[in-house]
Amino acid sequence: MVDSMMIDVATLRAATGDFDESNKLGEGGFGAVYKGVLPDGDEIAVKRLWQCSTQGLDELKNELALVAKLKHKNLVRLVGICLEQQERLLVYEFLPNRSLDLILFDAEKREQLSWEQRYRIINGIARGLQYLHEDSQLRVVHRDLKASNVLLDANMNPKISDFGLARIFGRDQTQAVTDRVVGTHGYMAPEYMMRGNYSTKSDAFSFGVMVMEIITGRKNGCCNSGMSDDLLTTVWEHWDAGTAMETVDPFMAAAGIFSEVDVLRCIHVGLLCVQPDPAARPVMSSVLVMLGCDTITLQAPSKPMLFLPRNTAGNTTLSTVSLQG
Repeated sequence: MVDSMMIDVATLRAATGDFDESNKLGEGGFGAVYKGVLPDGDEIAVKRLWQCSTQGLDELKNELALVAKLKHKNLVRLVGICLEQQERLLVYEFLPNRSLDLILFDAEKREQLSWEQRYRIINGIARGLQYLHEDSQLRVVHRDLKASNVLLDANMNPKISDFGLARIFGRDQTQAVTDRVVGTHGYMAPEYMMRGNYSTKSDAFSFGVMVMEIITGRKNGCCNSGMSDDLLTTVWEHWDAGTAMETVDPFMAAAGIFSEVDVLRCIHVGLLCVQPDPAARPVMSSVLVMLGCDTITLQAPSKPMLFLPRNTAGNTTLSTVSLQG
């Protein structure tokens, strides 16, 4: 299958203007991403891994093994690959609205983000995760789910990207442990950050963080509007006091009508996903049921664990390159 996806380097150099800076969409620890146009007019995003990075090679092999086998409308589609002239290139569909973080954390852009769009993004991410965790031929834990790794198509439908840190689980496997914790602070589950334990429930935690970010318009770990650094604690405290609607992004009301019941249900589900005990977090199929049905009684969430980034030797955290962010 990989052979049929090969694209020659000359085509990709021409498509990106020889990787011109003006076409750069973003870069990170493993490489840079460029916009390109193929001869047939199709727009693409070309992920160019650093030539000196062994991590980049590992990431490439991992991403190829996974993405070539994963097909879902809420996952970014791999168009082709190139391994010529010391280049290591992954070619993806181009998504015009780029990554969620570029809209969500920009005061001007998120003014146009209605509740309907935010709700559709939350549901789409959950569907993509359900496919990875429960429905695909592989059982995949993403390990680096965050707003910059969720890309948006022309209709603002979300697609999960960047599988360089993902891991395949056996059907009967529930968790794994690593002594090399990689990911992004603010999205990592406490059991992963502190002990290296990861599972589908650590992905659920990251999803819960994003639900809070999508509803509040605030990034977890960033001080804003006099609120504390820890977004999860802030939202939970308001939830516990019965004032959760005070945390909602004020731009959301300006962008259109929304149901307070639906918003509160999303906040409730998000809080359940960030429970300190992984066993208390719902699986993604349950998340989708809870999001879509207002007759189900949800259990009361307990207080999330405060984020304390760890700086011990040998346990650094890395932010990985996002495709289009």
